[in-house]
Amino acid sequence: MSRLIVFNKPFDVLSQFTDRGSADSPRATLSDYIDLPGVYPAGRLDRDSEGLLLLTDDGKLQARISHPKNKMPKVYWAQVEGTPDDAALAALRAGVTLKDGPTRPAKVVRIAEPPGLWPRVPPIRVRKSVPDTWIELTISEGRNRQVRRMTAAVGHPTLRLIRARIGPWTLDGLAPGDWRAVDPTL
Repeated sequence: MSRLIVFNKPFDVLSQFTDRGSADSPRATLSDYIDLPGVYPAGRLDRDSEGLLLLTDDGKLQARISHPKNKMPKVYWAQVEGTPDDAALAALRAGVTLKDGPTRPAKVVRIAEPPGLWPRVPPIRVRKSVPDTWIELTISEGRNRQVRRMTAAVGHPTLRLIRARIGPWTLDGLAPGDWRAVDPTL
């Protein structure tokens, strides 16, 4: 039977088990939180992003979760600079053109700050003269830094990004740095 791990990746943690960066200043990795041999991330989450990361020991399951052809929906909570107007949200819904081509259409809505949200360490930079807004985006791709590039393309850079759901799996009840085994059945 395959193993599937749901992990709430903290900010500033690499989505890999080893750090091939500088030996002078090692960075936090998955091995600082998960001591379970044989599991590997199904997809990635940038070092400066937080939230749901799935790990499995099953290569086929890993491909079903992470390969773009499977169009598994991924839900993100993005705290963006400014207040996106209806035109900015419509552009995200239609798909925006990035340097590596157009994105698939996204589902996007403005939301209140997600309930039970943990504080980010370190906190985001807050500017008194510029408001910020939370939006929820659902995409079915997984390009490098895609959500950040999409929000920037419509004039609202992402300040904080949290992945809340991948397919049927969610962060529900997991504090940053915590993980649990779940049913891998899709």
